[in-house]
Amino acid sequence: MSEIGSDDLKAMLLAIAGRIADSRERLNRLDAALGDGDHGASISAAFEKAAAEVDVLRDPLPSDIWLTTAQSLMNGMGGASGALFGTLFLKGVAPIHGKERLNKADFDELWRASLAGVKARGKAVIGDKTMVDALEPAVLAFAAKDNIADAWAAAAEAASYGAESTRELIARQGRARYLGQRGIGHQDPGATTIALMFEALDSYWREMTNGKT
Repeated sequence: MSEIGSDDLKAMLLAIAGRIADSRERLNRLDAALGDGDHGASISAAFEKAAAEVDVLRDPLPSDIWLTTAQSLMNGMGGASGALFGTLFLKGVAPIHGKERLNKADFDELWRASLAGVKARGKAVIGDKTMVDALEPAVLAFAAKDNIADAWAAAAEAASYGAESTRELIARQGRARYLGQRGIGHQDPGATTIALMFEALDSYWREMTNGKT
């Protein structure tokens, strides 16, 4: 299977929401070491809200699903995290606008636009100990594969490695930057959330593919 439509895209969003909900306390603990300690609770609630709002859309296009998710995250979280995770989805809307089904090339464009938007909004680059440390490797790994199934797997692996790499970094963006050296040894919760997202997408794709073979 090389393309997905709106029903599967809805299910992929539900998979993300479920994975983040299951990891809520872990994300809170990570955030407690670097910030307010509520990242898990706030992003879990925001994705739950997004999944509920997407679920009631009638005959949506993929871009409608992505836009509704962006709006839900921005409104549901607020603050810097809401803006950044909202931007992650919002910037992916234009490349897929009007399309009924998405293929590998469509997702390449979507993720490239999302990455550019997040980096511009947060003014962050690799090494700043932010979600970009997981997102950029994931996007590059996805683009490097020809097969969409391989692309999801590669992106999930790269995102996980990128998130883990933030433990050894000194934050240069966000509230964590005030910790300086004290932040070393603590994994960034935003980068971890990105890793969880791609893990959920990879798991869903593999389950869907296995179920249809």
